[in-house]
Amino acid sequence: MSKSIWFDMDGTIADLYRVDDWLTKLRSENPEPYTVAKPMVDTLELSAILHVLKMQGYTIGVISWLSMNSSKEYSHAVREAKLSWLKTHLPFIFDKIHIIKYGSPKHTTPEMRHGILVDDNTEVRAKWETYGGKTIAAEKPNWIEELRALIE
Repeated sequence: MSKSIWFDMDGTIADLYRVDDWLTKLRSENPEPYTVAKPMVDTLELSAILHVLKMQGYTIGVISWLSMNSSKEYSHAVREAKLSWLKTHLPFIFDKIHIIKYGSPKHTTPEMRHGILVDDNTEVRAKWETYGGKTIAAEKPNWIEELRALIE
């Protein structure tokens, strides 16, 4: 397993699904839910843990989907909104940020698939593990403790 940790955003670190009318807004190509979503975790605590892991040689990145069936213009707006959300809410400099087409298999990029994926999607995690990676289920309470346990 490579020393890398990859984070999904929606439903993992950003509480997109609790934004009022999030699905209606996304279907009408309104990027607002991606900018107003609240963090799902204590981002200062997460940032501190990630900083230590990065100092121990881990690559830390984000791999998040764009909105389903979005136009080119909306995909650009969503990408910008997600980057802005990260900059605003998570005081950490990621090594890599991949915001990819909705439904794209996250496990197909060799540099990522042997690391650890933190994601709320059971199917995505199962595929990741099939290709040799490890996962952390973001829907579990206190999943940050699994990251803390990686600190040497």
